[in-house]
Amino acid sequence: MKRIISVLMENAPGALSRIVGVFSQRGYNVDSLCVAPTDDASLSRLTIITHGDDKVIEQITKQVNKLIDVLKVVDLSEGAHIERELMLIKVATRTESVRAEVKRNADIFRARIVDVNANNYTIEITGTTDKLDAFATTMGQCAEIIESSRTGVCGLARGDRALRP
Repeated sequence: MKRIISVLMENAPGALSRIVGVFSQRGYNVDSLCVAPTDDASLSRLTIITHGDDKVIEQITKQVNKLIDVLKVVDLSEGAHIERELMLIKVATRTESVRAEVKRNADIFRARIVDVNANNYTIEITGTTDKLDAFATTMGQCAEIIESSRTGVCGLARGDRALRP
């Protein structure tokens, strides 16, 4: 089962590697990582996507919570949450018909064309992982995908729940 673990940690050298080390020591796979400073420059928020049952996730969160750099750990999957991912995708648009089809599909998915070249478009899209997967599949059917890059999932709990020290 897919789990979204959010970690509030000190923005210090080596903190990220120590947290990821917990996963590798235990033999757990990390599907994606998203980390950035918070509004407090001394703290960072790390969002980890992994798979596991309740027992495995409980073990991971307890081990991560013991690390000195970690202030708080929350499993966002346990409650209502919002998750988003960003993808940049470059597609070949060598003919007018392909350009029109790419533009039409970008509009349908509410994506933005952020760079236009004589031979390709670069498109930005945000949404759930499923939405981005569907968009990539659709683009692959109407144009050649030259390259793509994804951020990994970022997430926040809905309502009053918040990851604060």
